[in-house]
Formats: sequence, C-alpha cells, structure tokens
Amino acid sequence: MQLPAVPLHLAIGMFDGVHLGHHAVVEAAIQSARRSGGVAAVLTFYPHPSALFRPDQPTRLILEPSTKARLLLRLGIDAVITQPFTLDFARITAEEFLPWLKQRLPHLAGIYVGQNWRFGAGRRGDVALLVTAARQLGLSLFSAPPVNFDGEPISSTRIRGLLEAGEMEAAGALLGYEYYAEGPVVSGRRLGRELGFPTLNLAWSPALRPRLGVYVVRVRGEKSRAPLPGVANYGLRPTVEQATDPRLETHVLGPCPFNQGDAITVEWLRFLRPEMKFGSLEELRAQIARDTADARRHFSLP
Repeated sequence: MQLPAVPLHLAIGMFDGVHLGHHAVVEAAIQSARRSGGVAAVLTFYPHPSALFRPDQPTRLILEPSTKARLLLRLGIDAVITQPFTLDFARITAEEFLPWLKQRLPHLAGIYVGQNWRFGAGRRGDVALLVTAARQLGLSLFSAPPVNFDGEPISSTRIRGLLEAGEMEAAGALLGYEYYAEGPVVSGRRLGRELGFPTLNLAWSPALRPRLGVYVVRVRGEKSRAPLPGVANYGLRPTVEQATDPRLETHVLGPCPFNQGDAITVEWLRFLRPEMKFGSLEELRAQIARDTADARRHFSLP
C-alpha cells in the first residue's frame, strides 16, 4: 500500500469486532495524525494467529476482514493495512518487530496499542519492550488501558461468548453498534411464502456463528429510507430438512421492498427462542405466528 510521505500514526492489533475497547486506541492515532498533519492507519492481521498455531481449534472471528476495514475507515482511519499472519511473520522476534516495521513504513512516527497487546515470536513482546524499542527508533508510543463495561474489560473474546449465547443486547452494548449480517438476498424454497410468512434469505456464512434461534431484527437496504422491523430465524430448519449449514431467513413486518439480488443488512436486536423441530407444518406455522406477534410487540406495532 502506497502511503503519503507524512508522519504515520499506526494503531496495531486484531481489532476483531471493532468494539468500544478498540476505539480508544484507534481514536488516539486519528487525533495525533490530525494534529501533526499526518496519516492515521491500522495494522491488523489475517488470519487470526490461532489458525497457524491451533488449526484444529482456530478462534472464530466476529468480522470478515473487509467488514472490519470498512468499520475502521468509518471511525476516521485513513488506511487499513492487513498483514498476512504467516509462519515467516510469526518467527519475527519481539526485538526485531519495530525495526522490521520501520523499514517497511519509513514515515512511521507513532505506535498505538492496547495495554495488554502482545507481539513477536512466542508472544514475548509487551508494552514495556515496545516503550524501549520505540524510544530507540524515535517513535512515540501510546498504550490504551482496557475499557470496562459492567465491571469487566470489553474484549473480543467476551463478545464472542455473548453472540454464541444469543445475548444480542449485551453484545451490542460492547460493540457500540447492533450486531449485523449483510449480503445479497438469494432464492430459497419459498416455504415461508406458502406458510403465509415470506422471508428474505441471506447469503451469509460467518466464521463465528451466533446462537441458533429466532430473533427480533431490523432490515436495512437502499430500497427503504428507514429500517424495517422484522423477525428472523437463524438455523438448520429441522422441521423441513436435515441441513448442516445455518441459514438466515428474515420476515419483514409489513410491506417488503426487497427482492432477490438486493443487498440488505439485518441487525439482530433480541433473542426470542431457540430453534425447534415441529411435528407438522401446521405447528410450525402457528409458532411463526407467535414469533411474529412477539416481534410486533417489541416494536410496539399493532
């Protein structure tokens, strides 16, 4: 990536979720860049280091790299640099890391990290080592303390646990935005239409799967000026098929302007119930009607 020849203020980390705990690090880099007439950038990594060291149990990421980059740019970052986390990169020692970085980014002026960030081979590097290495290279260093919520630090690990438990309100409070799925509407079996509840089927397959079940949601897209209330099922559809990949199916509570091929965003607001297998399509239809009524009450709709 070609960066302008001005002071570079670089926030470094995985930044998975781009949550409120990350904002302090990123915003410090942005403010310093604005004061110095420089550039604020993020250095992040893909895949997660666990994919290299624990390939059988990798950390499931909340965000795809492209979505993470978009959220970082929205915060005011000028550029996002994604470093492939390869075996060669993992071999760089903690002592070698900053000189390696400075060689590749000659206009590097400041480093911005979370207080608990670790780096270098064997994760031997910490902020104390960074302070020494930065001083030797004439770089400024900022380390942000953890941001707490309800008495505990906000972390990507904590948010992953909340998403897997279906605790969307709590996850959203830590993220600073509603968790969402996005993608094009794809064709389905049209079973929802036959049952009287047509759905938008989303082409979406996240690394970290939220809890399977039924949710109150909001739907956004270019064809609607305002977000639309809805109810969604994320699951394997055990009543009608033996699927292995969950699908997100969303019923809009009211007129729906979206069609196959339209790009939409589905924001997950509240968990209603776990996915269940029903004895008949009539039982399924009756439960969907109850789910829809619950969602209407959430939005105070008649």
